[in-house]
Amino acid sequence: MIKLIRFLTFILSFLLIQGLVVDAQQKNKNSVKDGILWKPINISQRDLLFGPGGKEMYPDLKNITFIKEVQGGYSKKFRIKDGSGREWVAKVGKEAQSETAAVRLVWALGYETEINYLIPSLTIPGKGTFQNVRLEARPDHIERKKNWKWTDNPFVHTNEFKGLKIMMAFLNNWDLKTTNNIILFNKDNNEYSYIVSDLGVTFGKLGSNPLPIFWRIGRSRNDPIHYQKSKLINGVKDERVKINYHGKSSQIFDNIDIDAARWLTNLLKQLSDNQIADAFHAANYSSQFRAILIQEVKDRIRELELASQKTKVQVKVKNGSFQTIPKSNF
Repeated sequence: MIKLIRFLTFILSFLLIQGLVVDAQQKNKNSVKDGILWKPINISQRDLLFGPGGKEMYPDLKNITFIKEVQGGYSKKFRIKDGSGREWVAKVGKEAQSETAAVRLVWALGYETEINYLIPSLTIPGKGTFQNVRLEARPDHIERKKNWKWTDNPFVHTNEFKGLKIMMAFLNNWDLKTTNNIILFNKDNNEYSYIVSDLGVTFGKLGSNPLPIFWRIGRSRNDPIHYQKSKLINGVKDERVKINYHGKSSQIFDNIDIDAARWLTNLLKQLSDNQIADAFHAANYSSQFRAILIQEVKDRIRELELASQKTKVQVKVKNGSFQTIPKSNF
Protein backbone atom coordinates (compact mmCIF):
# COMPACT_ATOMS: atom_id res chain seq x y z
CA MET A 1 0.00 0.00 0.00
CA ILE A 2 2.81 2.38 0.92
CA LYS A 3 4.55 1.61 -2.38
CA LEU A 4 1.35 2.37 -4.26
CA ILE A 5 0.95 5.70 -2.48
CA ARG A 6 4.58 6.59 -3.27
CA PHE A 7 4.05 5.61 -6.91
CA LEU A 8 0.90 7.73 -7.22
CA THR A 9 2.64 10.64 -5.52
CA PHE A 10 5.50 10.37 -8.00
CA ILE A 11 3.07 10.32 -10.95
CA LEU A 12 1.17 13.35 -9.69
CA SER A 13 4.40 15.28 -9.06
CA PHE A 14 5.66 14.39 -12.54
CA LEU A 15 2.42 15.56 -14.16
CA LEU A 16 2.46 18.77 -12.14
CA ILE A 17 6.04 19.55 -13.16
CA GLN A 18 5.25 18.79 -16.79
CA GLY A 19 2.27 21.10 -16.62
CA LEU A 20 4.40 23.91 -15.21
CA VAL A 21 7.01 23.39 -17.93
CA VAL A 22 4.40 23.51 -20.68
CA ASP A 23 2.84 26.60 -19.12
CA ALA A 24 6.24 28.29 -18.90
CA GLN A 25 6.97 27.41 -22.49
CA GLN A 26 3.65 28.82 -23.58
CA LYS A 27 4.27 32.03 -21.67
CA ASN A 28 7.73 32.27 -23.17
CA LYS A 29 6.21 32.25 -26.64
CA ASN A 30 4.52 35.51 -25.76
CA SER A 31 7.32 36.89 -23.59
CA VAL A 32 8.61 40.42 -23.99
CA LYS A 33 11.84 38.91 -25.32
CA ASP A 34 9.89 38.11 -28.48
CA GLY A 35 8.75 41.71 -28.84
CA ILE A 36 9.46 44.11 -31.66
CA LEU A 37 11.24 47.44 -31.82
CA TRP A 38 11.30 48.07 -35.56
CA LYS A 39 9.70 46.62 -38.68
CA PRO A 40 10.84 46.96 -42.29
CA ILE A 41 8.18 49.01 -44.07
CA ASN A 42 7.64 51.07 -47.21
CA ILE A 43 8.71 54.46 -45.88
CA SER A 44 7.48 56.33 -48.94
CA GLN A 45 3.92 55.20 -48.13
CA ARG A 46 3.92 56.51 -44.57
CA ASP A 47 1.39 59.31 -43.98
CA LEU A 48 3.13 61.74 -41.64
CA LEU A 49 0.20 64.15 -41.57
CA PHE A 50 -2.04 61.70 -39.67
CA GLY A 51 0.76 59.53 -38.29
CA PRO A 52 0.57 56.01 -36.84
CA GLY A 53 -3.17 56.21 -36.14
CA GLY A 54 -4.08 57.28 -39.67
CA LYS A 55 -7.26 59.12 -40.58
CA GLU A 56 -9.40 56.35 -39.11
CA MET A 57 -8.30 56.99 -35.51
CA TYR A 58 -8.48 60.77 -35.63
CA PRO A 59 -10.43 61.76 -32.48
CA ASP A 60 -14.09 62.75 -32.62
CA LEU A 61 -14.03 66.19 -31.01
CA LYS A 62 -17.80 66.79 -30.97
CA ASN A 63 -18.40 65.52 -27.45
CA ILE A 64 -15.39 65.54 -25.11
CA THR A 65 -15.78 64.02 -21.64
CA PHE A 66 -13.32 64.73 -18.83
CA ILE A 67 -12.31 61.62 -16.88
CA LYS A 68 -9.47 62.65 -14.57
CA GLU A 69 -6.22 64.56 -14.27
CA VAL A 70 -3.04 62.57 -14.92
CA GLN A 71 -0.28 63.13 -12.42
CA GLY A 72 3.47 63.26 -13.10
CA GLY A 73 5.76 64.73 -15.71
CA TYR A 74 6.57 68.25 -16.87
CA SER A 75 3.30 68.93 -18.72
CA LYS A 76 -0.28 69.15 -17.48
CA LYS A 77 -2.26 66.12 -18.66
CA PHE A 78 -5.90 65.01 -18.61
CA ARG A 79 -7.56 61.69 -19.33
CA ILE A 80 -10.53 62.29 -21.63
CA LYS A 81 -13.03 60.43 -23.80
CA ASP A 82 -13.97 61.60 -27.28
CA GLY A 83 -17.34 61.45 -29.03
CA SER A 84 -16.70 57.93 -30.33
CA GLY A 85 -15.93 56.59 -26.86
CA ARG A 86 -12.16 56.33 -27.36
CA GLU A 87 -9.95 57.37 -24.45
CA TRP A 88 -6.99 59.74 -24.79
CA VAL A 89 -4.37 61.44 -22.67
CA ALA A 90 -4.42 65.14 -23.48
CA LYS A 91 -1.08 66.90 -22.95
CA VAL A 92 -1.02 70.69 -22.90
CA GLY A 93 1.98 72.98 -22.90
CA LYS A 94 5.33 73.31 -24.61
CA GLU A 95 5.92 69.60 -25.29
CA ALA A 96 2.73 68.96 -27.28
CA GLN A 97 4.00 70.14 -30.66
CA SER A 98 7.49 68.65 -30.45
CA GLU A 99 6.17 65.25 -29.35
CA THR A 100 3.63 65.11 -32.18
CA ALA A 101 6.30 65.78 -34.82
CA ALA A 102 8.94 63.53 -33.22
CA VAL A 103 6.58 60.54 -33.08
CA ARG A 104 5.85 60.89 -36.78
CA LEU A 105 9.50 60.95 -37.80
CA VAL A 106 10.38 57.95 -35.63
CA TRP A 107 7.31 56.00 -36.79
CA ALA A 108 8.00 56.86 -40.45
CA LEU A 109 11.22 54.82 -40.30
CA GLY A 110 9.47 51.67 -39.04
CA TYR A 111 9.80 52.06 -35.26
CA GLU A 112 6.91 51.26 -32.95
CA THR A 113 5.41 54.38 -31.33
CA GLU A 114 2.40 55.80 -29.55
CA ILE A 115 -0.59 57.04 -31.57
CA ASN A 116 -1.06 60.78 -31.26
CA TYR A 117 -2.57 63.87 -32.86
CA LEU A 118 -2.16 67.61 -32.29
CA ILE A 119 -5.43 69.49 -31.79
CA PRO A 120 -4.97 73.27 -32.35
CA SER A 121 -7.71 74.19 -29.88
CA LEU A 122 -9.56 71.89 -27.48
CA THR A 123 -12.15 72.57 -24.80
CA ILE A 124 -12.16 70.08 -21.93
CA PRO A 125 -15.37 70.45 -19.89
CA GLY A 126 -14.66 71.81 -16.46
CA LYS A 127 -11.00 72.46 -17.24
CA GLY A 128 -10.97 75.12 -19.92
CA THR A 129 -9.94 75.69 -23.52
CA PHE A 130 -6.33 74.95 -24.45
CA GLN A 131 -4.23 75.64 -27.53
CA ASN A 132 -2.04 73.01 -29.20
CA VAL A 133 -3.14 69.91 -27.29
CA ARG A 134 -1.52 66.57 -27.96
CA LEU A 135 -3.96 63.65 -27.75
CA GLU A 136 -2.32 60.25 -27.17
CA ALA A 137 -4.48 57.16 -27.68
CA ARG A 138 -5.30 54.65 -24.97
CA PRO A 139 -6.95 51.83 -26.99
CA ASP A 140 -8.76 49.05 -25.12
CA HIS A 141 -6.72 46.32 -26.82
CA ILE A 142 -3.35 47.77 -25.78
CA GLU A 143 -1.94 47.00 -22.32
CA ARG A 144 0.90 49.11 -20.97
CA LYS A 145 3.48 46.79 -19.41
CA LYS A 146 6.83 47.34 -17.68
CA ASN A 147 9.62 49.73 -18.63
CA TRP A 148 12.70 48.69 -20.61
CA LYS A 149 16.28 49.94 -20.28
CA TRP A 150 18.61 51.53 -22.82
CA THR A 151 21.44 49.36 -21.52
CA ASP A 152 19.59 46.06 -21.16
CA ASN A 153 17.07 44.88 -23.74
CA PRO A 154 16.81 42.16 -26.44
CA PHE A 155 17.96 44.53 -29.23
CA VAL A 156 21.16 46.01 -27.79
CA HIS A 157 23.51 44.76 -30.51
CA THR A 158 21.23 45.35 -33.50
CA ASN A 159 21.38 48.16 -36.05
CA GLU A 160 17.74 48.98 -35.41
CA PHE A 161 18.46 49.65 -31.73
CA LYS A 162 21.60 51.64 -32.48
CA GLY A 163 19.56 53.52 -35.07
CA LEU A 164 16.96 54.37 -32.44
CA LYS A 165 19.69 55.77 -30.20
CA ILE A 166 20.98 57.92 -33.04
CA MET A 167 17.42 59.13 -33.68
CA MET A 168 17.17 60.30 -30.07
CA ALA A 169 20.25 62.48 -30.65
CA PHE A 170 18.90 63.46 -34.08
CA LEU A 171 15.82 64.88 -32.35
CA ASN A 172 17.82 66.38 -29.43
CA ASN A 173 15.93 64.25 -26.93
CA TRP A 174 17.92 64.94 -23.74
CA ASP A 175 15.69 62.95 -21.35
CA LEU A 176 16.56 59.31 -22.05
CA LYS A 177 15.35 57.82 -18.79
CA THR A 178 13.94 54.33 -18.28
CA THR A 179 10.52 55.59 -17.21
CA ASN A 180 10.04 57.04 -20.71
CA ASN A 181 10.49 53.59 -22.29
CA ILE A 182 7.56 51.21 -22.16
CA ILE A 183 6.52 47.82 -23.49
CA LEU A 184 3.04 47.67 -25.03
CA PHE A 185 1.09 44.44 -25.38
CA ASN A 186 -1.42 44.15 -28.22
CA LYS A 187 -4.14 41.75 -27.06
CA ASP A 188 -5.45 41.35 -30.61
CA ASN A 189 -2.28 39.76 -31.99
CA ASN A 190 -0.36 38.86 -28.78
CA GLU A 191 2.50 41.14 -29.83
CA TYR A 192 4.82 43.09 -27.57
CA SER A 193 6.27 46.40 -28.77
CA TYR A 194 9.20 48.30 -27.30
CA ILE A 195 8.64 52.04 -27.63
CA VAL A 196 9.96 55.38 -26.41
CA SER A 197 6.75 56.74 -24.97
CA ASP A 198 7.65 60.35 -24.19
CA LEU A 199 9.30 62.39 -26.97
CA GLY A 200 8.26 65.81 -25.70
CA VAL A 201 11.70 67.24 -24.89
CA THR A 202 12.77 67.21 -28.53
CA PHE A 203 13.55 69.91 -31.15
CA GLY A 204 15.31 72.16 -28.67
CA LYS A 205 18.78 72.49 -27.19
CA LEU A 206 20.79 69.80 -25.45
CA GLY A 207 22.51 70.61 -22.17
CA SER A 208 25.51 72.85 -22.75
CA ASN A 209 28.09 70.88 -20.77
CA PRO A 210 29.23 67.27 -21.35
CA LEU A 211 29.85 66.65 -17.63
CA PRO A 212 26.98 64.57 -16.14
CA ILE A 213 26.30 66.98 -13.26
CA PHE A 214 26.05 69.99 -15.60
CA TRP A 215 24.20 68.62 -18.63
CA ARG A 216 20.92 70.28 -17.59
CA ILE A 217 22.39 73.77 -17.99
CA GLY A 218 21.07 75.54 -21.08
CA ARG A 219 18.72 72.78 -22.24
CA SER A 220 15.41 73.59 -23.91
CA ARG A 221 12.45 71.84 -25.50
CA ASN A 222 10.40 72.69 -28.57
CA ASP A 223 12.66 75.57 -29.56
CA PRO A 224 13.30 75.50 -33.33
CA ILE A 225 15.90 78.27 -33.18
CA HIS A 226 17.97 76.38 -30.60
CA TYR A 227 17.52 73.17 -32.56
CA GLN A 228 18.78 74.83 -35.73
CA LYS A 229 21.91 76.11 -34.00
CA SER A 230 22.92 72.70 -32.65
CA LYS A 231 24.59 69.82 -34.49
CA LEU A 232 24.40 66.03 -34.59
CA ILE A 233 27.92 64.83 -35.39
CA ASN A 234 31.23 65.78 -33.77
CA GLY A 235 33.31 63.59 -36.08
CA VAL A 236 34.42 60.03 -36.79
CA LYS A 237 37.27 58.10 -35.19
CA ASP A 238 38.26 54.42 -35.38
CA GLU A 239 35.11 53.50 -37.30
CA ARG A 240 32.98 55.10 -34.59
CA VAL A 241 30.66 58.07 -35.13
CA LYS A 242 31.05 60.69 -32.41
CA ILE A 243 27.53 61.84 -31.61
CA ASN A 244 27.10 65.32 -30.18
CA TYR A 245 24.96 64.51 -27.14
CA HIS A 246 24.78 66.08 -23.68
CA GLY A 247 21.88 64.64 -21.73
CA LYS A 248 20.65 61.81 -19.54
CA SER A 249 22.22 58.40 -20.35
CA SER A 250 24.87 59.95 -22.60
CA GLN A 251 27.03 56.83 -22.20
CA ILE A 252 24.80 54.91 -24.63
CA PHE A 253 26.33 56.92 -27.48
CA ASP A 254 29.91 55.84 -26.77
CA ASN A 255 30.05 53.09 -29.40
CA ILE A 256 27.99 54.08 -32.42
CA ASP A 257 29.62 52.35 -35.38
CA ILE A 258 29.59 53.52 -38.98
CA ASP A 259 27.43 50.57 -40.08
CA ALA A 260 24.62 51.66 -37.75
CA ALA A 261 24.90 55.26 -38.96
CA ARG A 262 24.73 54.07 -42.55
CA TRP A 263 21.75 51.82 -41.78
CA LEU A 264 19.78 54.73 -40.31
CA THR A 265 20.87 57.09 -43.08
CA ASN A 266 19.46 54.73 -45.68
CA LEU A 267 16.08 54.92 -43.94
CA LEU A 268 16.09 58.68 -43.46
CA LYS A 269 16.99 59.33 -47.08
CA GLN A 270 13.76 57.61 -48.13
CA LEU A 271 11.72 60.39 -46.53
CA SER A 272 10.44 62.90 -49.06
CA ASP A 273 10.45 66.64 -48.49
CA ASN A 274 6.65 66.51 -48.33
CA GLN A 275 6.70 63.85 -45.63
CA ILE A 276 9.12 65.84 -43.48
CA ALA A 277 6.95 68.93 -43.96
CA ASP A 278 3.81 66.96 -43.03
CA ALA A 279 5.34 65.92 -39.70
CA PHE A 280 5.67 69.56 -38.66
CA HIS A 281 2.40 70.62 -40.28
CA ALA A 282 0.66 67.94 -38.18
CA ALA A 283 2.20 69.56 -35.07
CA ASN A 284 0.72 72.97 -36.02
CA TYR A 285 4.03 74.83 -36.24
CA SER A 286 3.97 78.27 -37.82
CA SER A 287 5.25 78.55 -41.39
CA GLN A 288 8.43 80.21 -40.10
CA PHE A 289 9.24 77.46 -37.62
CA ARG A 290 8.21 74.74 -40.09
CA ALA A 291 10.76 76.04 -42.57
CA ILE A 292 13.50 76.05 -39.90
CA LEU A 293 12.70 72.55 -38.67
CA ILE A 294 12.38 71.05 -42.15
CA GLN A 295 15.76 72.43 -43.19
CA GLU A 296 17.43 71.28 -39.98
CA VAL A 297 16.10 67.73 -40.36
CA LYS A 298 17.46 67.66 -43.92
CA ASP A 299 20.80 69.05 -42.71
CA ARG A 300 21.05 66.34 -40.05
CA ILE A 301 20.36 63.62 -42.58
CA ARG A 302 23.23 65.08 -44.59
CA GLU A 303 25.49 65.16 -41.51
CA LEU A 304 24.76 61.52 -40.77
CA GLU A 305 25.25 60.42 -44.35
CA LEU A 306 28.64 62.08 -44.64
CA ALA A 307 29.75 60.73 -41.28
CA SER A 308 29.01 57.19 -42.47
CA GLN A 309 31.22 57.56 -45.55
CA LYS A 310 34.73 56.22 -45.60
CA THR A 311 36.89 59.10 -46.79
CA LYS A 312 35.77 62.37 -45.23
CA VAL A 313 33.02 63.94 -43.17
CA GLN A 314 31.24 67.26 -43.35
CA VAL A 315 30.41 68.72 -39.97
CA LYS A 316 28.22 71.61 -38.96
CA VAL A 317 30.06 74.60 -37.56
CA LYS A 318 28.82 77.42 -35.36
CA ASN A 319 27.39 79.66 -38.08
CA GLY A 320 25.21 76.83 -39.39
CA SER A 321 27.37 76.13 -42.45
CA PHE A 322 29.18 72.88 -43.20
CA GLN A 323 32.90 72.23 -43.25
CA THR A 324 34.52 69.23 -44.96
CA ILE A 325 37.34 67.63 -42.95
CA PRO A 326 39.35 64.44 -43.62
CA LYS A 327 38.40 61.68 -41.19
CA SER A 328 42.01 61.25 -40.23
CA ASN A 329 41.80 64.61 -38.41
CA PHE A 330 39.39 63.20 -35.82
